[in-house]
Amino acid sequence: MILSLSKDTIQVLKEQDVVFLKNRVKETAVKIKMGLVNQTRLLTACSELVRNMMRYADGGVCIIEVVSSGRNNGVRLTFSDRGPGIPDIAAAMRDGFSTGKSLGLGLPGTKRLVNEFDIKSKMGEGTVVTIVKWANG
Repeated sequence: MILSLSKDTIQVLKEQDVVFLKNRVKETAVKIKMGLVNQTRLLTACSELVRNMMRYADGGVCIIEVVSSGRNNGVRLTFSDRGPGIPDIAAAMRDGFSTGKSLGLGLPGTKRLVNEFDIKSKMGEGTVVTIVKWANG
């Protein structure tokens, strides 16, 4: 069972918000004593997801949580937007898929960087992506 120990909600609408969000995620990871390699993986995943949120939905909200499962602490990030939605999640989760002609990691690369990855999307309503990176994992 995963328990949420703290929660912070950040609205991301402009580039300065992206910088603020990434700094807050880094501070949160340091606070739970996450190692440097896992911090880098978490921040890379965060960068990809917030970039998608800005590109495809003109921004949204990110919830940062410190979570605990047994003796392991982690960071859970939930990105929510009210963009157009993803028409085919299965296609979007395949390596090499891009609608934006970008060379980014894409969703599959992001999924490989974290311990838990969940995506829900509804056409015309938006997308919610939740990731968890454990401090020891």
